[in-house]
Amino acid sequence: METERIQIMDFIIYHGRNIYSHRPVMKMIVDIGKYGEIPTKDIPGFNDMLLNAFPGLRKNVCGLGYEGGFLDRLNEGTYLAHVLEHTILEMQYMVGYDVRYGKTRTIQANNVYYLVYEYENEVCGLECGKAAVFILNCFLHGEAINTDSFLSYLKKISIDAELGPSTSAIVDEAKKRGIPVTRIGHESLVQLGYGRHSRLVESTLTDATSCISADISTNKQLTKAILSEHNIPVPYGKVVYSEISAVMVANQIGMPVVIKPFDGNQGKGVHLNLNTEEEIKAAYQEASKYSSGIIVEKFVTGRDFRVLVVGDSVKAVAERQPASVIGDGVHSIRELVDLVNQDERRGESHEKPLTKIKLDDATKNVLQKYKMDFDSIPEKGQRVVLRENGNLSTGGIAIDCTDTIHPENAELAVRAANAVGIDIAGIDIVTEDISKSIEETGGAIVEVNAAPGIRMHLYPSEGKPRNVAKDIVDLLFPDEEACRFPIVSVTGTNGKTTTVRLIHHVLLQTGITVGMTSTSGTFIGKRRICKGDNSGPRSAKTLLSNKQIDAAVLETARGGIVREGLGYDLADVGVITNIAEDHLGLDGIDTLEDLAFVKSLVAEAVKKDGYAVLNARDSSTPYILNRVKSKKILFGIKESDVAPYLGQGCVGVFIEDGWIQIQDGAQRTGVLRVDEIPITFGGLIGCNVENCLAAVSALYGLHIPVGIIACGLRSFQENEGRFNLFQLRGFHVMLDYGHNPAGYRQVLGTCRKLEHRRLIGVIGMPGDRQDKSIREAGKLCAGAFDRIYIKEDQDLRGRKPGEVAALFQDAILAEGFPQQQVAVIEPELEALKAAVAGAESGDLIVVFYEHLDPLRDYLEASGAHSIRFDAKPEPVQHANVINL
Repeated sequence: METERIQIMDFIIYHGRNIYSHRPVMKMIVDIGKYGEIPTKDIPGFNDMLLNAFPGLRKNVCGLGYEGGFLDRLNEGTYLAHVLEHTILEMQYMVGYDVRYGKTRTIQANNVYYLVYEYENEVCGLECGKAAVFILNCFLHGEAINTDSFLSYLKKISIDAELGPSTSAIVDEAKKRGIPVTRIGHESLVQLGYGRHSRLVESTLTDATSCISADISTNKQLTKAILSEHNIPVPYGKVVYSEISAVMVANQIGMPVVIKPFDGNQGKGVHLNLNTEEEIKAAYQEASKYSSGIIVEKFVTGRDFRVLVVGDSVKAVAERQPASVIGDGVHSIRELVDLVNQDERRGESHEKPLTKIKLDDATKNVLQKYKMDFDSIPEKGQRVVLRENGNLSTGGIAIDCTDTIHPENAELAVRAANAVGIDIAGIDIVTEDISKSIEETGGAIVEVNAAPGIRMHLYPSEGKPRNVAKDIVDLLFPDEEACRFPIVSVTGTNGKTTTVRLIHHVLLQTGITVGMTSTSGTFIGKRRICKGDNSGPRSAKTLLSNKQIDAAVLETARGGIVREGLGYDLADVGVITNIAEDHLGLDGIDTLEDLAFVKSLVAEAVKKDGYAVLNARDSSTPYILNRVKSKKILFGIKESDVAPYLGQGCVGVFIEDGWIQIQDGAQRTGVLRVDEIPITFGGLIGCNVENCLAAVSALYGLHIPVGIIACGLRSFQENEGRFNLFQLRGFHVMLDYGHNPAGYRQVLGTCRKLEHRRLIGVIGMPGDRQDKSIREAGKLCAGAFDRIYIKEDQDLRGRKPGEVAALFQDAILAEGFPQQQVAVIEPELEALKAAVAGAESGDLIVVFYEHLDPLRDYLEASGAHSIRFDAKPEPVQHANVINL
């Protein structure tokens, strides 16, 4: 039964580059029920309520390409899913995000749609989607909605979900330098860069600051003790745990004193210039809300300065002045605060350069000292201080004075940061004049802060802004080498795994530690750290966070691209080995063109000075080339394959007289002979020849010397699960992961070049392939094998037991293949055992496997030995068997 409301069926979040956009997007799947047949112009009152609630929609461009295009579509008649897309984008825009991209397409009949829309803030994007559905459902039933309350809520949760101002500034600077940024969780923790040189940053706290150093900085009394040992001026004080002790210590020190939490931050619970026991007791009660231990210390007279130390130098200095208002003789303090808060530079929390002033108990206590309250009316020109600290988080302001700090004060600040062990520190100095040495003026360093806010330096209320975020990024990434992390991403229908392994192996010859993800696992150097199919974006992200690696080679499969996008930002080299029919009918990919569109993302997501590597012989290459913005390398078997592209400024890689050649402009360079590469079996395995060409192209794009490339290809001998050949009792067994018609053609084409008495097949295919693909593979088998054993994968992938085997059998028999030479044995291992039991001397058994290990273990336990690619098989009883 069709519904009378919009229902959300699913949400998919793409955090990085994806098949819809190179920006983050969300995909919402909705069922609009009966409204799939009803345009919104025919829903009474709907368009009017929509435009009244969201007047900005009148200017939306829509697909018509001009301002007001969406309004014309509304008037002409459009459908609810399309309206929902524009409403979500408009709500995000009203909250403050400049998002524009959206797309709506039908999935099922006229009622189930997917909407893709851009977002900047994940929480905002999700909540806008849900809120828009709720609001439009109300409009469908004629119910008016106060959208202001929704927008207020959305703005609040969006602010809470944003990176803090310090982290945002650092992230922006990192992006300017091309350093990839990965947000971890929903707080302000980010990873900058990849691999060995990657850094973790939260606010301005970096992974270089130890937990001990961070803990010391929060223990203000311990910090002072350490600074005192380094002969750095600090105010004298003690930690107390009761009011009585606070009063006693204050009397011992001599008033005025300061009371503050032993481990506080942001100026919370800090009380200055206390002169009476009553003030001390009240301050103690307030400070004890934030800590059990309270510091009582000598009040140092002077102004409050924040000195930012980055590494071994001072990068910025600001005088902090507490929140205050200037009287006009007319307005009350409450009214004056409201006027000050109207300043566009002030916002909630840290969202803007300044924070709104709040009237609370702390403000009330300060005003009481001056016999005032919130309703008092100050005289004209009278400055009323509302806080005892100058923190921006409590409404204070900052005045830049970086150029006036005395060199001795700067040196003391750096020494203080180093003494505590903090690479980025906020040093608080109290002195009358920062331009004079505190050794002379009697000033002191009162605090050393880890994770200091940098808003005051980026956006001072007065004075010159200081781009300290750049200084921080320069500290974390001191040179281009620290910023550079080579990534090669490889996709394609066939040959991905072998190509990835070849590139990985050659890169290891350069002496660096290379990470690799593939269908056979994740590797650090030669060590496999995770088994299984790791060709998706999550595996890529995990590898790129590993601090051991200097480069990464990523197998990037179709499924992961469709479901989650890419697991990295931009690659140095993106390789597409080929595009053939595979996985069609899944995830909305129904044609070869759809598949090329998906896989082209790997070639598109390449740095401008990087390379897209494409197969010149592939029919999809011209289409993909039009989408590529980087430099290009085309590979082919013959020079004529790449010749049409050489005139377009592309590099060509091809074979001439048995040599792999690189044509780059006018320069032609020979790499090595094909028959020197073990995995080509002297050039007999054509698909591996192409995989080597792809690998050579990628390595050349990484600027690897040709000599190292040649040496690496010669030494690559073990390609697990690909054309693995075993000799057993006078016959041979080949294991290969052919899993689509193209893969079958490659294996069978190789077998035709190998002499054998009989060719025996153990065949199967994953259940998520189309029926026609399974039948096509069956037809190929009928034309190649002398005897066939049909097996089924353990993972049926949505098929019924026996369904794939039946499709194979019907296709094989339809080709006139002898029925007595076909057997269905569904368990893979049992099928191999049957083939081995019936094998005769000189036979070649080919197994298209699902799980490699059980088959290999069985063969080795049966006495089979593996034939290395660089070796010839031992003689068997019949002559001329598999002459390689």
